Amino acid sequence: MLRNINLIIEADYAAMSKKAADIFAREVAGAPAGVFGFATGSTPEGMYAELAKQRADGADFSGITTFNLDEYHPIQPDDAQSYAYYMKQRVFDPLGIVRTNLPNGTAPDPVRECVDYENKLAIAGDMMMQILGIGNNGHIGFNEPGEVFAAQAAYVPLAQATIDANARLFDDASQVPRHALTMGIHAIMMAKKILLLVSGQGKAAILAAALTGPITPQVPASILQLHPHVTVVADTAAASAL
Repeated sequence: MLRNINLIIEADYAAMSKKAADIFAREVAGAPAGVFGFATGSTPEGMYAELAKQRADGADFSGITTFNLDEYHPIQPDDAQSYAYYMKQRVFDPLGIVRTNLPNGTAPDPVRECVDYENKLAIAGDMMMQILGIGNNGHIGFNEPGEVFAAQAAYVPLAQATIDANARLFDDASQVPRHALTMGIHAIMMAKKILLLVSGQGKAAILAAALTGPITPQVPASILQLHPHVTVVADTAAASAL
């Protein structure tokens, strides 16, 4: 049984991406100057491409303010593997978004940067919708499995499973940063709505665990069962274990 979850299953990645883009665009149309949370990674790329098509057809995303979930540390913003670079190339420039916020991957004091980032989010006001993906180990943002849910923004060591999963994006596995800055579970859960995108057979087991298993910090995404308004858009492969 799914608790507080609106599950939408689409045939494939392309259909999933289009559905997610339509959902997000409707939220922006209803709050054109609102605050929205963004995620990086391969899963939302199709959705972002669909949103760029909608902008070409007249949709306007320029008035929103964005906050990103996370960033590697240390990493330069012009590094092709940084999330700052990803967002500029795939989201901010294509969608014409100018009011953007990301954790600073070059911050000399990463712990202080997390505090400052959370303060910025608090000042900005209610987040209308947070886009999420889910890691192979159940992480959301870079909130990795642990003994407790990481409530606050934090400078975190990356789990080996996350390093291994991200190594394909780097020339060499040794280049994958071992730490990251991440929005905490509390800020994610304070978003009015959450849009979780999941694609592929490889995510089927962890999606089932997150949505139907016990709520545990060993599967950080399981906390979403307690959020009042979660929409999951998955392709048939990702939803196959539900």
